[in-house]
Amino acid sequence: MSKPHVLIFPYPAQGHILALLDLTHQLALRGLSITVVVTPKNLPLLHPLLRLHPVAVQTLILPFPAHPKIPPGVENVRELGNAGNYSMINALSKLQDPIIQWFKSHPSPPVAVISDFFLGWTLKLSLHLGIPRISFYSVSALLALIFNFCWQNTQAVRGQRVIEFSDFPGTPLFKEEHLPSIFRNYRESDPDCEFVRESFLENIVSWGCIFNSFRALEGQYLDYLRSTLKCLRVFVVGPLSLIGPDNGGDQGNQNTEAHSNLFDWLDGCPEGSVLYVCFGSQKLLKREQMEALASGLERSETRFIWVVKPGTSQQVEEGYGAVPDGFDDRVSGRGLVMRNWVPQVKILNHRAVGGFLSHCGWNSVLEGIVAGVMILGWPMEADQFVNAKLLVDDKGVAVRVCEGADSVPDPDELGGIISKSMRANNGEKGRAKALRYEAFRSVGQEGKSWTELDEFVEAITQLGEQR
Repeated sequence: MSKPHVLIFPYPAQGHILALLDLTHQLALRGLSITVVVTPKNLPLLHPLLRLHPVAVQTLILPFPAHPKIPPGVENVRELGNAGNYSMINALSKLQDPIIQWFKSHPSPPVAVISDFFLGWTLKLSLHLGIPRISFYSVSALLALIFNFCWQNTQAVRGQRVIEFSDFPGTPLFKEEHLPSIFRNYRESDPDCEFVRESFLENIVSWGCIFNSFRALEGQYLDYLRSTLKCLRVFVVGPLSLIGPDNGGDQGNQNTEAHSNLFDWLDGCPEGSVLYVCFGSQKLLKREQMEALASGLERSETRFIWVVKPGTSQQVEEGYGAVPDGFDDRVSGRGLVMRNWVPQVKILNHRAVGGFLSHCGWNSVLEGIVAGVMILGWPMEADQFVNAKLLVDDKGVAVRVCEGADSVPDPDELGGIISKSMRANNGEKGRAKALRYEAFRSVGQEGKSWTELDEFVEAITQLGEQR
């Protein structure tokens, strides 16, 4: 009998696509035949997966559809920022017809569609094709609950200063400005916005959903989600970075002299003494924020690695991402400033690294948890305030150092928090190590995430047998 064939449709944003490709790797290992929908400029992200699974994983390469708000040649959200999500979701919906044509001509068409939760409109596609649609959540279960509530109660939520989610476990509270950016950017009666709202609501009634999370991190929210979703098939299979193609390694690893020097330096540092500072693939700090962070790091007297992503020429001219003059020299020997890509996972897992100053994006959160390092949170936008709440208030594996995309921390306070947090023994560090153990256990043989992944594959196999 032929292997069940599944169509996978990632959302072209770094924090979304990598986790779904990790899942794809596991599905291929478990005997599924897979086709991944991708546009040409995002194809390089699939190369590691395609090298590992040249037969099991195929691609459906479709031209990126034009959209008036997306410049020609742009196919990934990292080039647009969070404000570009509405345009990106609407543009990708135009791929429905070519996918239908491909499906009808395929000798062994897919038995299911797995698509990112930003692509809820693919429920309509799946209904047209007569196959189930599974929503993949590259974010926390808590965020999924908040999304579901907000999109179902748009009028009641908008305009409130503080929103109390009274039915959720623990009755969490969030300021309106700390809700997910894509919801806050919604404008009633705008066609692109209305399409996105409807698309998110379609996640709730899809055949099933998969979460890149694990029970020890979010058990109470996952239980509540299972009891409230109209689709009862909820599979929790994370952290997927632990079971990805390179066991969570950094894709596109570049073995440069700078990286060699970095690890030589780390090898000479005491265990748990180094703070790793990085704000993800999109965010660049303003000049004032860069100066405050640099001053805080200097005053903390703590060892650190600070990753500063290069900006466009205009951003550099405006001071974004600008390290203060003379800073490198003043911290020489105690701190390293890296001005390009670095192997983040490898750094976080080095014995010398004990803390991670992060924007609290979900992928970074999971990488920090898997490494067993304490997180110093500076949430700015998107899902980050929700993730910070989960880490700081629920699990006690993180401390807040600042919050807000435009906030400028006080250098003395920031330095003091860093210095205090990085001391050898504190509760956050201990709990972070315990949570790391639970993360590994969840994806190990007989672990809960591993078992649910097997259950999902069995469900897909049964769908194939029914066709």
